[in-house]
Amino acid sequence: MERARAEHARPLARRPLVTLLTAAALAASGLTALTSAARAADADLARNGGFESALDGWTCTAGTTVTSPVHSGTAALKATPAGADNARCAQTVSVEPDSQYTLSGYVRGTYVYLGANGTGTTDVSTWAQSAPDWQQLTTTFRTGPSTTKVTIYTHGWYGTGAYHADDISLIGPGGGTQQPPAVPGGLKTGSVTSSSVALSWSPVPGATGYAVYRDGARAGTVTGTSTTVSGLSPSTAYSFQVAAVNDAGESARSATVTATTAQRPDDGGGSSDLPAHALVGYLHASFANGSGYTRMADVPDSWDVIDLAFGEPTSVTSGDIRFERCPVAECPNVESDADFKAAIKAKQAAGKKVLISIGGQNGQVQLTTTAARDKFVSSVSAIIDEYGLDGLDIDFEGHSLSLNADDTDFKNPKTPVIVNLISAVKTLKAKYGDGFVLTMAPETFFVQLGYQYYGTGKWGGQDPRAGAYLPVIHALRDDLTLLHVQDYNSGSIMGLDNQYHSMGGADFHIAMTDMLLTGFPVAGDANNVFPPLRPDQVAIGMPASTQAGNGHVSSAEVNKALNCLTRKTDCGSYATHGTWPDLRGLMTWSINWDRYSNWEFQKNFDAYFG
Repeated sequence: MERARAEHARPLARRPLVTLLTAAALAASGLTALTSAARAADADLARNGGFESALDGWTCTAGTTVTSPVHSGTAALKATPAGADNARCAQTVSVEPDSQYTLSGYVRGTYVYLGANGTGTTDVSTWAQSAPDWQQLTTTFRTGPSTTKVTIYTHGWYGTGAYHADDISLIGPGGGTQQPPAVPGGLKTGSVTSSSVALSWSPVPGATGYAVYRDGARAGTVTGTSTTVSGLSPSTAYSFQVAAVNDAGESARSATVTATTAQRPDDGGGSSDLPAHALVGYLHASFANGSGYTRMADVPDSWDVIDLAFGEPTSVTSGDIRFERCPVAECPNVESDADFKAAIKAKQAAGKKVLISIGGQNGQVQLTTTAARDKFVSSVSAIIDEYGLDGLDIDFEGHSLSLNADDTDFKNPKTPVIVNLISAVKTLKAKYGDGFVLTMAPETFFVQLGYQYYGTGKWGGQDPRAGAYLPVIHALRDDLTLLHVQDYNSGSIMGLDNQYHSMGGADFHIAMTDMLLTGFPVAGDANNVFPPLRPDQVAIGMPASTQAGNGHVSSAEVNKALNCLTRKTDCGSYATHGTWPDLRGLMTWSINWDRYSNWEFQKNFDAYFG
């Protein structure tokens, strides 16, 4: 978008036998006395390393326990990588500083990894490329001078089959005694819908997570200090508490807060879902440009999703996203923060969704490291919580996303900026629950161009940004609310008819949208097809006026595109591969520019779907 324009112990029989030498025996043997840390009794610190108690103690992205095959006992781990998920299972263990540890386990499968991170020295891993039967993996490490916790893990590799793991052990001196954390304070409710209640609370030092209770029953655990409890009944009073958790146990529960969910939509209350046909628009909330500033309260009710433009990073690679409201000097009619927040709540009460849009033309975001990924999650969460927003719009443009030369499979990406973005969004989705609204607004260069070109190509030389959104869309398709590709400011793009299509008429929108709803082979590879999205996940992105961006079309051409895609009439020369009456709707850049043009775009939408 352009501003300028527009604890279960393991069975004893399964533990390795460790012989403890006394100080006297060491002295008799002439060995040097051990340090105090080394004198501590070595033990197996891995919890449920044999997976006899299901996944107790482990956090797995894609794992379960099976009774066959097993290395010993009655159970083993089975985990299957898929897409951008390498099926990692991990647990965090308390250790002693400056101490030696041996990590081992039995694995089978193709490409199985066993490792430890957070050691304070050199993180370690070992792997088996092919283990048709059980094979032992072993590695060692020494903790740093201030290290008290280490994470051990196992995982497979992208695009390979399931792997198995069993009898994982971490042998070394146990960590010091730890106390449960303090009781959380500051519990309060946020946005309330007919089916969800947002909660937030103050952080507790030493807590590794928080248990959330609804009406006295545990509703789930989260790692952050906010969550949205969903799946609630309309017009119902609920009570909530939260407790802090670490390896030593759980604190007492906090003071209770209560909230009553809104009425059902058909009872006049706020809706938690989008209408069958939705109108999406960007609101210039942090700048004015030639269209002028529009107050949140002045956005007409026709707009179902309002994207606040924009959240931008403090630097390209920091991952630290900030949302600054338009200053008075640029926007003399800007409302106060209090009025802005109140208007957001009023929109939500009327069933509208208000999102923070990250990026835009000026907001280049490259999550090159896990630290940047984690900062992205925390800073975006802070914006969502501050303004009580419904979710996130990803509007990465320019050089935010590109593919490394060896990254050739959109189903199994390995470029850090891609993998870290996927991980960050999945974390946000998990934090806020099913009610979290996720939308994306890529340019055609990053999506439909992937039909011809993907990354640098097999022989190199291509633009590494070509098709770079495809792995993100694919990995998040089950979490995606709406994809509205920007069908503007675009060069000519080849459609599924192998003809080039250009901006300026209904044909371009028909061809570009047909690709999303039909699916297409990536880089012409018939064995590597990008699957179609559901029609309710797709909206067509268009400029609201000639001033908003290149590619504006008249209302008549807008309606031709809608007729062709939803009714198979007015299709012109392009033959679509289906008819999609459930196509979600339209997106435009922007609400401000549409107001500047006397609401022409909105009025046409209302007339067409009214």
